[in-house]
Amino acid sequence: MSKLFSGVSALVFVGLVGAASAQAETKTITFLFTDDDQGYVQRMAELSKEFEAAHPDVKVNFVSSGYDAVAKQLPVQLAVGEGPDLAKITDWQLAPYYLDMRPHMKDPDAFAKLHGASLEQLRLPGINDPNSISGYVASQTFNLPFVNKTLFEQAGEPLPGPTATLKEIVEASARVAKATGVQIPFTMDRSGHRFSGAAFSYGATYVKDGKFSFPDEAAKKYIADLHAWTEDGSFPKEMWGAAGGSQYKNMGDEFVNGNVVTYIAGNWMVNPFQTKIGDAFDWTAINAPCGDAGCFAMPGATAIVGFKRTKHPEAVAEFIEFLGSEKIQREIAENFVILTGAEIKDLQYKLSSDDAKESMAVFLANRKNAPQAALDFERQKGGSALYQQIVQRMSQLIVGELSLEETYKVLEDDVRKINEARASQ
Repeated sequence: MSKLFSGVSALVFVGLVGAASAQAETKTITFLFTDDDQGYVQRMAELSKEFEAAHPDVKVNFVSSGYDAVAKQLPVQLAVGEGPDLAKITDWQLAPYYLDMRPHMKDPDAFAKLHGASLEQLRLPGINDPNSISGYVASQTFNLPFVNKTLFEQAGEPLPGPTATLKEIVEASARVAKATGVQIPFTMDRSGHRFSGAAFSYGATYVKDGKFSFPDEAAKKYIADLHAWTEDGSFPKEMWGAAGGSQYKNMGDEFVNGNVVTYIAGNWMVNPFQTKIGDAFDWTAINAPCGDAGCFAMPGATAIVGFKRTKHPEAVAEFIEFLGSEKIQREIAENFVILTGAEIKDLQYKLSSDDAKESMAVFLANRKNAPQAALDFERQKGGSALYQQIVQRMSQLIVGELSLEETYKVLEDDVRKINEARASQ
């Protein structure tokens, strides 16, 4: 059974799980999945059906939801012993809820060999067994600017060079927007993760002496620059200000519609862009913005993991072995242009446009530019809470609810509370 929905309420979702579990004649497992590429979502639904066909005793209840709904509701559900049996996640803070599937897998050693060092990303120190297999890294991600090459050409503006700073990129984008009449010079997804790549390039330190230390002087300089760009229209206020709280908002459709000169997102957008943009305009990714500390491509990842709350650990383990197999991982990587955690040789990405090929070449070249501090921060307990506070406070700054100095002070207070919560857990 495949159910596709958006913004599902926790109540409805829990009820759906309960109803599915009542089917005693089969082992029913619920798989919660989210992705910006709807073709990828549909393929995962089809793979769930294929697994069912080969395993008549297992029913996969495939549920697709928007990223924001998953990010907000899944931690709450798991905390009370509810939620899906397995899910695609980006939040490593869910590590306490992971199911160690090694005892339930048919060939855990072969699975571990295929996925290699990427499995270490799922093991948080002091929480997960060093040899545990909780799932697999579905994708390795990096954030870079996408640019509308056609607009740059129309404006007679050269593309930012390989060592361009964020300031230079934003200023060039503003000149292009002014020359072409496009509404949005520069934007990024409403996300603490998307915010953070340039913060590291400015030299921001998120962790000091084992505690969160945000915002330091480098982070304040970055925040001040972003604020100035919202004030002069280079980074339109409504891009972050239109949504409330810490809500995630994807800006990809604005780029697809030709309304954006430069958009910071990640390699997961290459496949949707080549499909949605077609030959409407030329586009590419460019190198990571540089700053005082370096030119950093913010790293990230998604994972598909099983949860302890499942009543059918063997079925979950078997399904994840199927999804994480070399055959399926190769198909997913090549068809949807994904950098998998699995170590697969000679991948042949199905890139239908020169723009997509050029963009993937840029992303692959920038993998070496992931800062170790960002990789370490991604595995820190409480990191997601800090991301959420950054989004909320930046939004308040952008719409004028907070001044710059108030923003710094409130963020410092937020970080103090997060550190206290970390220490008490």
